[in-house]
Amino acid sequence: MSIGPSALFPAVAPSGARIGEVPSLVDCPLADLPKERLAGSGPNPIEGACPVSEGDDRRTRRELVLARQAASRYGTSMTALKVLETDLRRLEEVGRRRVLTTRRGQDFASNDYLGLAGSDRLRQAISDALDRGVPIGSGGSRLLRGNAEEHEQLEEEAARFFGAQSALFTGAGYGANLLIFATLPQRGDLVVHDELVHASAHEGMRLGRAERTAFAHNDIGAAADAVASWRRRGGRGTPWIAVESLYSMDGDRAPLADLTALADREAAMLVIDEAHATGVFGPEGRGLAAGLEGRDNVVTLRTCGKALGCEGALILGPAIVRDFLINRGRGFIFSTAPSPLIAAAVGQALRILREEPERRERLSTLVRHAGRELGHLGIAATGSSIQPVLIGDDRRTMEVASALQAAGFDVRGIRPPTVPAGTSRLRLSITLNVDQAAISALATALRKLL
Repeated sequence: MSIGPSALFPAVAPSGARIGEVPSLVDCPLADLPKERLAGSGPNPIEGACPVSEGDDRRTRRELVLARQAASRYGTSMTALKVLETDLRRLEEVGRRRVLTTRRGQDFASNDYLGLAGSDRLRQAISDALDRGVPIGSGGSRLLRGNAEEHEQLEEEAARFFGAQSALFTGAGYGANLLIFATLPQRGDLVVHDELVHASAHEGMRLGRAERTAFAHNDIGAAADAVASWRRRGGRGTPWIAVESLYSMDGDRAPLADLTALADREAAMLVIDEAHATGVFGPEGRGLAAGLEGRDNVVTLRTCGKALGCEGALILGPAIVRDFLINRGRGFIFSTAPSPLIAAAVGQALRILREEPERRERLSTLVRHAGRELGHLGIAATGSSIQPVLIGDDRRTMEVASALQAAGFDVRGIRPPTVPAGTSRLRLSITLNVDQAAISALATALRKLL
């Protein structure tokens, strides 16, 4: 349902309004605000307003901005909780309200690609660390008393394993992306990012000082044009090119060789999010960017909560990058350090990658089997552990996911804003927590639903 400006505010304050009462959005016309202001453009736009389109969460944000203005303008107070309630109601209406559910059924939803999260070796690593007296909590930020030997040992081991000059361990992949993009690109620089990079990268850019612009997914020419256009407009700083090596919702790969050539040609820094490739691809599971580590113009992010089966993230790159993040990265300076126990577990996970290559071989076999089974349904194989099944409609996507869950398969539906409007999908994750028989059974169930 489209709600135009005339349907949002009353020309006069509604009679009988009570303190704390929320005026009905459909009974509140406001014809005297120019459409340009409602759309967040033109002179003096409403802060936070943005264009409206069907199936876009931006509409909800716009309505809330206008509702707050109505409350102020007409003396009708809208309490904070009512604002939140309105937002949730709108999500419900468009089929995008989320709820938490516990894990049940065959695992086709997690990122535990190598099945390490419940492995005996990681359990033993934690047990051994406890026996050595390693504390559960860090007790503070790493610049205070929170920096433990386990953190330092992990960073040294990770730098050697991946072939980087240095590594910095942080508490989460989301926070690591915020840290990178809010801290490293400077005022006068340009961040040129693939349109499908993680939400955490977008949040980091929003907090940062540099100008930013997106380029069409995996389009090297568009990325080069963006840098060239910026240069023509007088840009003199450093371009930062931001991509994922393996995209989290599509399962496809970035053209890293071409991106590296572009970075070299433009004197740019290349930031590669290896979240879904680390542990799965490359020699010894060192990822798709394994051959690029050690370069002066490459920074990689490797999360520890996916194939490594733990939590946290490692930022790898030139030593000066690590030093700068420690000194200028507010997300690092003011965060409590990750548990030293987790650092010990991540170190063990890196050793498992080196010592148990059969895990990657078994996963590769399962991925090929999934590709064959889904191919019979007309679904193109990605060749990775991430296999999207595009459906399009939000509600239909969730209905199919619910039916699969009822049949014993833990499959989750993915809707906007995680993916673009009109591309809602099932995200099938292939891990060592299932076998070929489970994959075949899932394909059979899908055949009946699609």
